[in-house]
Amino acid sequence: MSQNSDPRPAEPLVAAQNNAVRSRYPFDDTRDLDDARRGFLGTAQEPVIRGADGGVVWNLEAYGFLAGDCPGTANPSLWRQSRLAARHGLFEVVEGIYQVRGFDLSNMTVVEGERGILVVDPLLSAEPAAAALALYRAHRGDRPVTGVLYTHSHADHFGGVRGVVTEDEVAAGVPVLAPRGFLEHAVSENIYAGTAMARRAAYMYGAALAKGPRGQIGAGLGQTTSTGSVGLIPPTADISRTGQTETVDGIGMVFQLTPGTEAPAELNIHFPGHAALCMAENATHNLHNLLTLRGAEVRDPHEWARYLTEAIALFGDSSDVAFASHHWPVWGRERMVAYLSEQRDLYAYLHDQTVRMLNEGMTALEIAERMELPPALERAWHTHGYYGSVSHNTKAVYQKYMGWFDGNPAHLWEHPPVEAARRYVDFMGGADEVVRRARASYDSGDFRWVAQVVHHVLFAQPDHAEARALQADALEQLGYGCENGPWRNFYLMGAYELRHGSVGTPTVTASPDLMSALTLEQLFDALAIRVDGPRSWDADIMVRWHIRGGERRPGRGPDTVTVRLRNGVLTHVAGGGDAAGDGDAVGGAPDVEVTLDEPDLRAVLLGRTAPGEPLPPEVRDRAEVTGDASKLAELFGCLSAPDPDFAIVTP
Repeated sequence: MSQNSDPRPAEPLVAAQNNAVRSRYPFDDTRDLDDARRGFLGTAQEPVIRGADGGVVWNLEAYGFLAGDCPGTANPSLWRQSRLAARHGLFEVVEGIYQVRGFDLSNMTVVEGERGILVVDPLLSAEPAAAALALYRAHRGDRPVTGVLYTHSHADHFGGVRGVVTEDEVAAGVPVLAPRGFLEHAVSENIYAGTAMARRAAYMYGAALAKGPRGQIGAGLGQTTSTGSVGLIPPTADISRTGQTETVDGIGMVFQLTPGTEAPAELNIHFPGHAALCMAENATHNLHNLLTLRGAEVRDPHEWARYLTEAIALFGDSSDVAFASHHWPVWGRERMVAYLSEQRDLYAYLHDQTVRMLNEGMTALEIAERMELPPALERAWHTHGYYGSVSHNTKAVYQKYMGWFDGNPAHLWEHPPVEAARRYVDFMGGADEVVRRARASYDSGDFRWVAQVVHHVLFAQPDHAEARALQADALEQLGYGCENGPWRNFYLMGAYELRHGSVGTPTVTASPDLMSALTLEQLFDALAIRVDGPRSWDADIMVRWHIRGGERRPGRGPDTVTVRLRNGVLTHVAGGGDAAGDGDAVGGAPDVEVTLDEPDLRAVLLGRTAPGEPLPPEVRDRAEVTGDASKLAELFGCLSAPDPDFAIVTP
């Protein structure tokens, strides 16, 4: 077997399995193709979008190879989906509503008002968003942005906002609308577990993979994530209830709140004046994730289905088109209602059948192998698992109800991966013998087993060259056969990192804007997550922070916060020890008190202190410190830094 680090061709078995897909599904159905190119007005003349440093953050021509025939190294169904999602340019949905598609993972929607435009979901990063706005203006005129709307709390729907509007323009009266709870969830998702999520997103979207038939061909929901500047301008107005109406620049909107569906804070929008329904990310041309592979809270398919039923009831009789922040619209009232109904049935079926089977004693793995969609849903292209999959979504439903434990006591206290791997490899006759047997499994086409068993060799002996090469080859073949975009990217990224080393985190969403949007409560919570518990077991440190300018900080939280590190836990309460109840919450008198402005407090808490230093140099002269300043340095010395480059396919 070749030790070459380049991607290998598809093994005959994989190529044959991919070819068989062509007879399984209705590839002669061209309605999606017709819809994906309907209303096309043009695209950018310059295909490469660059950041301030000159680096490429998006290339519109990167997926040009998808125009060719699908090779044996790709599932034809995923190839078809990627070809559709890669179509880029400005498209008219209906008169007055336009979408820029193919400039990022998501779509940017522009609704024309009386004086200017409402921008809905300004992509993931500023550079593609600015290019999308320029494209719109090139075809429709230089209209000002008179409003911004975020449909939900995922970064690919707000991160490019600074490419379409400035903070000064918002301060001068341009409204920014979002569903209730948006800011809390947008910030917490990208900060609390943001490092781990972003690292795994490198696998999920495959942004670092070469684009091509043996590499990254898409992510199902869109092609991949842009790598530009991620920002956030906080909302100025909340949408807090279903049925709420708002008018921005003469554009009338009726909202449906859908919390706990595709995002913790999300909404759908009906535009009565256009008979158009924006489904945000609640109905797209694929099965979505109930638990995204990058990591997140489990989503509720029961509620998701219920909200789709509600959307049909509220807006089905008054809408002639449904569009979303990914993919292409569906026109025609009858087709639209059928589409939403099938999307509803998809999530309801996965929920109900998973719960039925778990009540029959089946485990998550068993349910995932058993689950099949009804034929009517299987035949509909938009229900395919290009982004979420039936397999990992059923496991997510199981997790939601039953947690990680399958009830078998043999799985209650298993060895951790490295210790288990060493024992497995020893039982199986040593690393060389495992690799020898796994190579025979590879030759027979059992790539799934190869990946499962060689994993143990890699976790027992990470530098075993033959095991690394064989595992990379097996993961690659598994990727070639995937209909699911993130599965393909995960497999191919695993192969790439085994051959070339870690790529780290190509797209970082924990930007300064998101950091600054943290409330003080969230900021102290984020600090507590970084405490190295064992290293601080014996520490007992209390610090009281006094924040200047409380009268100039409306709604920003308390003027005094007391924190105490004890038993490896950092506890914080509002107020000082003399405040009602606060003294009991943390106990005793502070070791040190610090008075400073809020921006300086944020700089301190965001870790800009040097090792052993109580305060950063730029803060030290402005802060008033009383008590034992060395306790500050001791406190910050108990914090650990997250690792954006942690290993995934090796220990």
